[in-house]
Amino acid sequence: NSEDVRCKCICPPYKDHSGNIYNKNVSQKDCDCLHVVEPMPVPGPDVEAYCLRCECKYEERSSVTIKVNHVILL
Repeated sequence: NSEDVRCKCICPPYKDHSGNIYNKNVSQKDCDCLHVVEPMPVPGPDVEAYCLRCECKYEERSSVTIKVNHVILL
């Protein structure tokens, strides 16, 4: 299921840009700042420095398991 996987990038403040969290459904190999952060908040020369500060993690979950647990709890 496409909504059961995502890449989450947490980017701290950089120069005059505030920090932000970005989520996108991409494959595990594309889970990096360049593929997830859109629109890029910094101009071209600063992209590499900005992306080095971001922490990106690939996350998987089972929405079926979550739904079953909710039904059991109710």
